[in-house]
Amino acid sequence: MGTPDFAAESLKALAGSGHEVVLAVSQPDAAKDRGKKVKPTPVKAEAEKLGIPVLQPAKIDEEAIGQIAEEKPDIICVTAYGRILPKVLLDLPRFGCINAHASILPRHRGSAPMQHAILKGDETTGVTVMQMDEGMDTGDMLLKEETPVDGKDLEQLHDELAVMGGRLLVKALDMIEKGEIVPEKQNDEEATYAPMISKKDGLIDFTRSAAEIERKVRAYRPWPGAFTYLDEDMLKVWRSEVASADDEGAYASGDERPGAVIALTDDGIAVQTGNGVILLTEVQSPGKRRMASSDWLRGKNIEINTILGYNKG
Repeated sequence: MGTPDFAAESLKALAGSGHEVVLAVSQPDAAKDRGKKVKPTPVKAEAEKLGIPVLQPAKIDEEAIGQIAEEKPDIICVTAYGRILPKVLLDLPRFGCINAHASILPRHRGSAPMQHAILKGDETTGVTVMQMDEGMDTGDMLLKEETPVDGKDLEQLHDELAVMGGRLLVKALDMIEKGEIVPEKQNDEEATYAPMISKKDGLIDFTRSAAEIERKVRAYRPWPGAFTYLDEDMLKVWRSEVASADDEGAYASGDERPGAVIALTDDGIAVQTGNGVILLTEVQSPGKRRMASSDWLRGKNIEINTILGYNKG
């Protein structure tokens, strides 16, 4: 059971593992992109490529559960399905339902663990395979694997953990089949939460530190994207760097207001923050392509001490 690209990697790994995948369950197809053309979910597309039957119920109701039950599954593997599963479904297979979650539980329970791992400055993250229960990512842990976050952005982390999740699910199935799995309970007192990200969350708050803003740009690349405003025009920020202490002195303009443009250089647009200076190194104006800030500045007339940020309210 899964829906997006992240889950399609799990399906691919399971299908090539020697275990029999009898059914793929995905959310209904939806309109995507500007053309609003309905496209199959990535899991559906992968299942069709592999010749695996697909079920796409609008909700997990009695009818959907009945259709799943007809396949007599020994176990259900879940990766980013996108809906809460009722207890009757969790209890349906002989070995229950297991889930590949993109964090080292109990840290970052919820729908956006990869983004929050970057936002919080975690040194490492990874995947946890857990036995699902009725809670939000609260089940017993079966397997874990970690990886450094380093300077990875969301896209890089997504691709790495998607492959890792598929690999761990296969390993978990092998161990369950041999009776080698030893479940480990989560410590709820150590739990943190990673709520869903929306487009508006991408707005940069320059009163935050330069380090926090740099992490936000990475955490929201490619979606929903970090952004600010130049006057009333949105300016999307694709890449940024925290200015070194030496550079900060060279950029001094006398204006210490967060959001103030204090230097325009070949390296980027230097902006004062609540703590330190952030260099915006790759940006994009509405309707234009993304480009290096040095190229973007050639078509703009920006004065030093211009304040970035605009509140429509």
